[in-house]
Amino acid sequence: EQLVESGGGLVQPGGSLRLSCAAYGIIFKMSWVNWYRQAPDKEREMIATITSNGITRYPDSVKGRFTISRDDANNTAYLQMDRLTPEDTALYHCNLQLGNRNYWGPGTPVTVSS
Repeated sequence: EQLVESGGGLVQPGGSLRLSCAAYGIIFKMSWVNWYRQAPDKEREMIATITSNGITRYPDSVKGRFTISRDDANNTAYLQMDRLTPEDTALYHCNLQLGNRNYWGPGTPVTVSS
């Protein structure tokens, strides 16, 4: 049972990145998927959720800029991030919720800087 995030990196303000979250050995299609981020010296923030039925939720801080999606056939979730700002710099984690079980990936870093 493992989650692996990828797709992070350095991007200029106004740019885009697409993060991926691949699940191994987990019943992905029944899971809710959440993306979190944690910036240095800040609390962890949930930034996107997609239910097993495909319903999505976002906080105001990213609404309209970030899009979460899922590909159940490939056990993968995505986070499309557009119009990035330096305030989006953080370590981004994928989280799967399946019943009362939670799975976390190690995270992928995103740095928004010119």
